[in-house]
Amino acid sequence: MSEVITQQDKQYEAREEANAPGDDQPMGDRVNNRSLRPRSEAFVEFMSTGWDDDEPAVERLEAAAYTPARLKALSEAFPGERLVIPAGQPKVRNNDCDYMFRPDSAFSYYTGLGQDYEAGSVLVLDPTADGHTPQLFVAPRANHYTTDFFNDPHYGEYWVGPRAGLDEMAAMTGIETHDLAQLEDALGKDVGTEAGAVRLRVIANVDPGVTAMVDRLRAEHGFDDPDATAADDDRLYEFSSEARMEKDDYEVEQVRRAVEATKHGFDNILRKLPEALGKPRSERMLEGAFNAVSREEGNTVGYDTIIASGPHAPILHWMRNTGTVESGDLLLIDAGVEVDSLYTADITRTFPTSGRFTDFQKKLYQAVLDSQQAGFEAARPGATYSDIHHACMRVIAERLHDWGILPVDVEESLSPEGQQHRRWLACGVAHHLGLDVHDCAQARYESYQGAEIRPGMIFTIEPGLYFREDDLMIPPEYRGIGIRIEDDVLMTEDGPEWISAGIPKQIDDVEAWMAAMAKEGAHADA
Repeated sequence: MSEVITQQDKQYEAREEANAPGDDQPMGDRVNNRSLRPRSEAFVEFMSTGWDDDEPAVERLEAAAYTPARLKALSEAFPGERLVIPAGQPKVRNNDCDYMFRPDSAFSYYTGLGQDYEAGSVLVLDPTADGHTPQLFVAPRANHYTTDFFNDPHYGEYWVGPRAGLDEMAAMTGIETHDLAQLEDALGKDVGTEAGAVRLRVIANVDPGVTAMVDRLRAEHGFDDPDATAADDDRLYEFSSEARMEKDDYEVEQVRRAVEATKHGFDNILRKLPEALGKPRSERMLEGAFNAVSREEGNTVGYDTIIASGPHAPILHWMRNTGTVESGDLLLIDAGVEVDSLYTADITRTFPTSGRFTDFQKKLYQAVLDSQQAGFEAARPGATYSDIHHACMRVIAERLHDWGILPVDVEESLSPEGQQHRRWLACGVAHHLGLDVHDCAQARYESYQGAEIRPGMIFTIEPGLYFREDDLMIPPEYRGIGIRIEDDVLMTEDGPEWISAGIPKQIDDVEAWMAAMAKEGAHADA
């Protein structure tokens, strides 16, 4: 069979020679060898007829009711300036395979768009006398009315399925929409340094092609100081990050949905846990159980899932997940589902793989749980992340001292000059959560760590204890144990709310949860 196919391919290539690249592509140049594509006029004509004219149904996005207020705040912060917010481009995984596209979070926030609709699109806020007109620049649909339908593997709907074009994007977002081919003309209009001219700012790290276009336009119109334009762009990036700190009702509901889906993912892990024990790469078996739910109930995972058993648990970002989950160990799982709107949960639980904590494991686990509760009690409107941090750290330092591990007294360790307890908890214990798992990360220090916590903010509290296997400063029985407990918190006018309260974490509740899920898993396999 292979010989017949080879002969057919040679005959096909011979017939295609007349249509092959000519003198503009010399012999020996690299070409796309992935497949042989027909180019005959007969094929093009045949592919241009006989298709159903049904169009995909399009509905206004739920987020579209909230984006006008977000855009208004952005407009007021940069009067008279043209603001450029790209969605980004697909990123190459290897050769001609891309990672699944996910738009930049600022673009998603201001357009309401999620999933993979809009690779290459750009949101522009065009200045007017009384504010800005939001404009969305997108590639037109490459449907069966176009030859790109079957020629373009990036946009062609023969390759990628129905996608949203100009009309669909306008209907979904409520934003004025234009052909992406018009972007450069739109950006360059009236740009200059003179009075009444327009200044350009771009979120510069998202789409290199768009950033290069903006830089070229600025240089051509008198903005020839790259340090100054970079500072302008940084301020836009900061603002778009800080704007997401206080969540509106839509965002809060999306995080709640993400937490609910994440609970289902943890349920699925615990159903699979008994049969995974002792099997090679069983960490990945459990990772697969969670990630399956993330695709069924959401867009994907919000970040790479951490399944860390035994001595892997003290490794803060263990994401290889190649280990064997053994009975009697502690199992640390840090995972979150990203729903279709791109909002994510961020939950960590630590489980006794045998189904019940030993007395020694209980002692360590309860210390982390008490630390987290202290952080929660410190979180009040007007408090800061530092207040949460110090409350969590005091409990950790006190317990390490009680156990005879801390080499100095508690107050010395908690002082800026000490910090010895941080050997076993070197990372931070709280961060904003939303469209990014570490949301609002481009904000200024004084707007984030140094700012008061306000109603509408969503954040995590995640203390832990990490006793590495090679740590000679601790007794042998502690080595190779890692514990983290992480929950998602909404600040309200009345104080903090555990959004993830439905995911068990008290010792008795965790053991009961594990037993119930193991029973469900056994019934499913019967």
